[in-house]
Amino acid sequence: MGRRGAGLPADVEPFVLEPADGPAVRGFLHLPALLSGDGLALTHGAGSNCQAPVLVAVATALAAKGVTVLRCDLPFRQARPTGPPRTADAEPDRSGLKQAVLALRRTVSGRVFLGGHSYGGRQASMLSADEPRLAEGLLLLSYPLHPPRRPSGLRTAHFPALHTRALFIHGARDPFGSIEEMRWALALIPGPTELIEIAGAGHDLSGRPQTVTGESPVAETVARAFSAFLGRASRRP
Repeated sequence: MGRRGAGLPADVEPFVLEPADGPAVRGFLHLPALLSGDGLALTHGAGSNCQAPVLVAVATALAAKGVTVLRCDLPFRQARPTGPPRTADAEPDRSGLKQAVLALRRTVSGRVFLGGHSYGGRQASMLSADEPRLAEGLLLLSYPLHPPRRPSGLRTAHFPALHTRALFIHGARDPFGSIEEMRWALALIPGPTELIEIAGAGHDLSGRPQTVTGESPVAETVARAFSAFLGRASRRP
């Protein structure tokens, strides 16, 4: 376990990698004061970027627990600063996530996990269904189970092929899927899954306001749940 100075906050550095064989990886690397050896590639939803408050808060909270976090923009957002992804963007976005995981493998000494909010989490889960050994586990924030008010438009076609351990964090008031609907959907996944409900939170997981110290209670809940998840995840062979 490496040390960067006990008690210091995580350093956050700009991160840019332009591999010859895939999309560029651009974002920010959160380097903990006390390194656990584990890393997480974390990305954003369809209407946002890697500066989304939920990503910044979660990355900061996880880094405080020793996880190196690469908070990155998907290729569609690198190409266009605003607007949602197009259908044709999905495959390049998954390629970008793969490059982010590979970049973290060269940065940390331990396991690498993959995660994202909403669209980013959906692409992460689809990538892991296709490549089950790419990451040791998934952190899926506000999985967009279906469009709001369209419960029949389920985004679960890949779930029966998902064998990677997955931690789902979901707001009790998320219009993209109720907790009951999420429980039903997770039963389709053959791999180990866990579902953590955030009371009072919607799709952005804003939940309760920050504490007087500036900490996000939701991010702290996510960090505690993910730390426990790390303890249950098997070591990479």
